[in-house]
Amino acid sequence: MTKADLVAVMAKSAGGSKTSAEKAMNAFVGGVYESLRRGRRVTISGFGTFVVTRRAARNGRNPRTGNEIKIPPAKVPRFRPSRALKSAVR
Repeated sequence: MTKADLVAVMAKSAGGSKTSAEKAMNAFVGGVYESLRRGRRVTISGFGTFVVTRRAARNGRNPRTGNEIKIPPAKVPRFRPSRALKSAVR
């Protein structure tokens, strides 16, 4: 499902226009981006939680040359699905 498909489903289920559904979707995504950028978690009841975790520094290999390289630590976004979402997918 693409963003456009999701916007169409939102507009149909809410009984509004695609334009207003797209604005709502953009506001939601922007809010998630901003919260994660500030290091805060975003929890949506019955759906899951978006969190920022730290990935430790590690050694890797350059696939082209095979040389060992050092990969620096990084903060990465993660999604933890809720039990309800997990059971719905199973």
